[in-house]
Amino acid sequence: MNKHAQPDLTAAAIKGGVATDQRHDSAAKHVTGTAVYIDDIAEPAGTLHGCLGLSTIAHGAVKAIDLDAVRSAPGVVAVLTGHDVPGVNDISPTGRHDEPVLATEKVEFFGQPLFAVIAETREAARRACRLAKIEYDALPFTTDIGNLDAKSGKMVAPPLTLKRGEAEQAIASAPRRLKGRMRVGGQDHFYLEGHIALAIPGEDDDVTVHSSTQHPSEVQHMVAHALGVASHAVTVEVRRMGGGFGGKETQSNQFAAIAAIAAKKLKRPVKIRPDRDDDMIATGKRHDFLIDYEVGFDEDGTIRGVDYTYAARCGFSSDLSGPVTDRALFHCDNAYFYPAVHAQSAPLYTNTVSNTAFRGFGGPQGMMGAERVIDEIAFALAKDPLEIRKANFYGTTDRNVTPYHQTVEDNIVHRIVEELEASSDYQRRREEIAAFNAQSRIVKRGLALTPVKFGISFTATHFNQAGALVHVYTDGSVHLNHGGTEMGQGLYVKVAQVVAEEFQIDISNVKITATTTGKVPNTSATAASSGTDLNGMAAQNAARQIKDRLCDFASEKYGLPKDQIVFLPNRVRIGNQEIPFADLVKQAYMARIQLSAAGFYKTPKIHWDRDKGEGRPFYYFAYGASCSEVAIDTLTGEYVVERTDILHETGRSLNRIIDLGQIEGGFVQGMGWLTTEELVWDDKGRLRTHAPSTYKIPLTSDRPKIFNVTLADWPEAHEPTVHRSKAVGEPPFMLAMSVFHALSDAVASVGGHKVFPALDAPATPERVLMAVERVRKVAGG
Repeated sequence: MNKHAQPDLTAAAIKGGVATDQRHDSAAKHVTGTAVYIDDIAEPAGTLHGCLGLSTIAHGAVKAIDLDAVRSAPGVVAVLTGHDVPGVNDISPTGRHDEPVLATEKVEFFGQPLFAVIAETREAARRACRLAKIEYDALPFTTDIGNLDAKSGKMVAPPLTLKRGEAEQAIASAPRRLKGRMRVGGQDHFYLEGHIALAIPGEDDDVTVHSSTQHPSEVQHMVAHALGVASHAVTVEVRRMGGGFGGKETQSNQFAAIAAIAAKKLKRPVKIRPDRDDDMIATGKRHDFLIDYEVGFDEDGTIRGVDYTYAARCGFSSDLSGPVTDRALFHCDNAYFYPAVHAQSAPLYTNTVSNTAFRGFGGPQGMMGAERVIDEIAFALAKDPLEIRKANFYGTTDRNVTPYHQTVEDNIVHRIVEELEASSDYQRRREEIAAFNAQSRIVKRGLALTPVKFGISFTATHFNQAGALVHVYTDGSVHLNHGGTEMGQGLYVKVAQVVAEEFQIDISNVKITATTTGKVPNTSATAASSGTDLNGMAAQNAARQIKDRLCDFASEKYGLPKDQIVFLPNRVRIGNQEIPFADLVKQAYMARIQLSAAGFYKTPKIHWDRDKGEGRPFYYFAYGASCSEVAIDTLTGEYVVERTDILHETGRSLNRIIDLGQIEGGFVQGMGWLTTEELVWDDKGRLRTHAPSTYKIPLTSDRPKIFNVTLADWPEAHEPTVHRSKAVGEPPFMLAMSVFHALSDAVASVGGHKVFPALDAPATPERVLMAVERVRKVAGG
């Protein structure tokens, strides 16, 4: 799409504008293997390779470290420790100074980087790492938050409390009450392209870093911090990532910093690409949660009051655990109104790798708590969980205030669920499944329909800003750069569509260029589903500045009012004549009109007071629902997803085909989190699931046998977003909750739906089998 094509000056519409299906700009490159990732960049002459030396205990003081054999190993050029960091030995993204580039006096998790070997080849560096001799004074450690007190345990960040009404009193006075605990597991990002950094030293303090990161500006700042230089000396560039999912929001900092330190010290390019095992052991994951809940409700299932405690396994440092656990609380309501609520987070310290951002950023764990409460109420009242869900939905004019005191102004969950209930034929299938289960002794089926309401915006208000740079060249071609990063999600093509729409030129004339801190400064991470919202608006702003200058110029040159200057497909109407867009640009250049602009956008209306637990942290909400049917083998716990129906909305979609891909992919990834992906630490604090052989992401064969995904065509964003579109990166992930609850429904059928299965996530076949045996035993007794 970047090939400069001759425009059709008679076309009725441009090719590649907004609200049209456009394939991913790198689609052909992806499937043919020609897309250039960092490891594909031709290595400069003299490139060295790095490997990290990892700790071999979970917690302890470093008593002695002998690296002589490492230094003398074949091919080794240098060995770096934390004492070789020229600036500050810290890469904590929140400024808590609790995460060293390389550990020195103590280690706090098994696999923590202690040193880095820089060698002539990657193989030489990896082999040399094994020769280190390190003595430790071991200290007690904990890896499981189940052993910790959520109120008094050591925390890596201040907890958050959300409160509205008097929850304790509402629960105590309710006709019915129940309480329980649920464990929700973590998840490895398992991006296809692992972490990688290529640092190229320049003159003076300068260094250029090619980093696989979702947050180039943070990498820039962290590298500068570690080098002890100003940010202007560091340029970070990323054309594309082979997946990120949040795992490259902060975790790229360490690899980039070490590569840059080595490159500047040795005056040679340095590349670090860890082995998959090391990548999984040494980098953070989705947070595990223990959710305690107590709820009071009426005989019709309407919630009166609820109390939650969300305790999270955060690891040894803060990383992003504070904001992640905050967002978990922001979504402890999902789509439900609580008349009285008290919710508290507990970001707990553990001797594990520091957990970090992951698609949904705590929101999925928050929603799992809400859905568990709904299911418990349904079992207590012997009702269909969907009935309880609908009874507790947020209203549109009342019953519409969240636990954080934001009014829900754009609620469309009722219509979404109503349409999906009809299109999936939920009620008929519910009856058919009950009849099937009554006749089938071994195989049991389950069905569930779950909603999603997901808040869009960074909860740290200052991150809700973006910049873009647009150049128009004299031949009418356009160069586009912005602060968003491309990790396969289609951000680049969407923003290019926005620019093409503004100028009314074919998208083939808009050049997509690599994200670099040298063009657009101080950017936010491509995260929180806000990539298109923020960068699309910034690019639109830049294009409109240039467009306004062109209109002013044409008005003056041709002696016409500005309202007679109209941009048509690939041409401009000036009064009663039409000229090609490129001709107007050339004329403007000759008249010395600036044809470049820096655009900017900041999300309006949002604010948040964390101390009070009140504000408007989200600009709007995205809605969806899914209905899943499963079949389980009650003798083995194995299961298949027979069918899933999804109805999701993205406002006025910029690119439906890209959005559908995000919905399908997000659902399958969420399904993996809730079913097969399990993180296991042993009694020595070692992560045992650190390779594809032991960590099971979904296979193609695991997708629903029947998979109906529909994009709602009637909604548009309540707020003036870019062309009234909505975010689509994270919200679909939570649609997978329907699979988890369908499994619970199938297990419950073993006991005639009289015993609550109390499934924990992930619902692996082993857990399903144990739940079946538990339900059968209780029901039989």
